[in-house]
Amino acid sequence: MAESSIHPTLNTIFEPLLADPLSPRIAVMTKLDKKEVQLDIGAPVDLYQNPERDFAVGVDFATWSLLKRGDNFKFPVDAIDYLFGVNATWQHKIGNSSLPFDTATTKVRLSHISAHFEDGHTDQDGAWLNPELTPQGKIPFTYSREFINLTTALSGHGHKVYLGYQYMFHTIPGKISPHTFQAGAEIGLPANSYVAADFKLLPVWDGAKQKTDAFRGTWNLQAGMRLNSIGLDNVRVACNYFAGMSRQGMYLNKAESYTSLGMIIDL
Repeated sequence: MAESSIHPTLNTIFEPLLADPLSPRIAVMTKLDKKEVQLDIGAPVDLYQNPERDFAVGVDFATWSLLKRGDNFKFPVDAIDYLFGVNATWQHKIGNSSLPFDTATTKVRLSHISAHFEDGHTDQDGAWLNPELTPQGKIPFTYSREFINLTTALSGHGHKVYLGYQYMFHTIPGKISPHTFQAGAEIGLPANSYVAADFKLLPVWDGAKQKTDAFRGTWNLQAGMRLNSIGLDNVRVACNYFAGMSRQGMYLNKAESYTSLGMIIDL
């Protein structure tokens, strides 16, 4: 695996996508302009790697939680998404290439994701307060997606670019376009710092029409630094700017933008 100032030597062949807000990871990111916190708990794990370390089979587990910042150090959970799945990774060394890359890595994932509302959405009698928030305009509502994701990355010393495609073969609510496209880049900077960008072209679900009516670009821009200087190679402090469709499944038709600051741990 090509090492750089961006990535330490990790246990997975496919290096984490630094700026992808849906990459399985352990992270806490506080929104600077809203009383909200994003708490992520998860990781990709290679269960098998061949001796040449150019093929692996593994699993992905992740939760993405949206917390509200309350008084007295309380953080009620507004919404949470769960993901689990299996994956396979192939890696190939690029020789005699005119491109500034020496490694090509491809990862295929088969995954399930579900989303749920949690605290603060019902009154003391259990009645839903804002049923119009849900994609189908009613609560309770079951959100579920099963999909295949293909991502290919080209990496060199201190930089990486990648392209991805996701196909959903089952989804609730129905009539969501099955296609999602992804692209991104990462550049290492001095002092173990980096900048990274992740772009997704996501289907927008129209609740009134009960189907996908358009696509919208979603950006996550990240600047960060690894804490190598104090021996924490897998820990990053990072600042994000996010603009596009919410990553929380229950808010799948909500556009938002915010800046967040926090810590990310790559396992």
